[in-house]
Amino acid sequence: MDDNGVSVSMLFPVMKTMAKAGRDWAEFCAYANIDASLFRNAEARIGQGEFEKVIKAAAGYTGNELFGLHQGLSMSISDLGVLGYVMLHSEKLANALAAYRKYNFIVCSGFNADLKIQGKDAVISLFIGNSEGLPNRHCIEDMTVSFYQIMLGLCCRPLPIQAVHFMHAPPSARVEEYSDIFGVAPTFNQESNALVFRKEALDYAVVGSDERLFGVFKALAEEVRGRLTRGSDLANKLSRWILESMPSRFPTLREAARELLMSARTLQSRLKTENTSYNRLANEVRKELAIRYLAQPEYSVGEIAYLLHFSEPSAFQTAFRKWTDATPREYRQRVLT
Repeated sequence: MDDNGVSVSMLFPVMKTMAKAGRDWAEFCAYANIDASLFRNAEARIGQGEFEKVIKAAAGYTGNELFGLHQGLSMSISDLGVLGYVMLHSEKLANALAAYRKYNFIVCSGFNADLKIQGKDAVISLFIGNSEGLPNRHCIEDMTVSFYQIMLGLCCRPLPIQAVHFMHAPPSARVEEYSDIFGVAPTFNQESNALVFRKEALDYAVVGSDERLFGVFKALAEEVRGRLTRGSDLANKLSRWILESMPSRFPTLREAARELLMSARTLQSRLKTENTSYNRLANEVRKELAIRYLAQPEYSVGEIAYLLHFSEPSAFQTAFRKWTDATPREYRQRVLT
């Protein structure tokens, strides 16, 4: 795994913003002199300088002097993939922030956050990559607002923000918009980029969190992390991507090929050289998750079928019998007795 650079997934919200504004992404890429095909691969990474270049170009392309500030408002926790789901089902804000620091490299290792307690305050320092230099204003404002929006979304209540610090100089106009977003006027030309809030907010409950789902998504995050560190062959990459996709859908062969920037036929051929196939990998992911769920008695067979995106419980039961020569209930009885 490469710790240098930024995952292109950090730019997907920008793509959505362009689409909503009726802007053509290919035209923007030509304007910014970047390869549009790069963003079709969620595993791709770009250097910090390239990342800042794209955000800066987006500000110029849209003519928005506060592009980063406004872009951060459109951030959704779902943009973080499985990491976002782990945070969404954490018990408290402190747990969600701990999950972010532990798993953020899965989808957005370029966006880092450190948490420190200073007296009555909690201080979240935000920075891009490993650089201690001055990041692009639009980049860091996008990231700061995004992080703030995520925390608000998790707790569904106001956060007692005490201060917002930016390393860069203030914009030439419309500074009042910062206060509208954060509730306080930020200070500029500081030594770090940081959000400061009362530490009691760390004990705020995450609204709608589910302990069972937290366990599920944490296990998925651990699996993805393990796959990231075990190897980079095509089968491992594809299995990891299927696993990451499972919270929202069960991906098809064509979707997988598009994700990996190749035709379906080429993908099948390359997997054949590794003595596997797409169906085999997809079923292995489903089987692995099914076995994990069945070991947890709080999940019904119907719920597991839903989590694994089977059309109906009977379809799941048929598939599971092919995998293990046992029905889901028979398997559960064996492992729980």
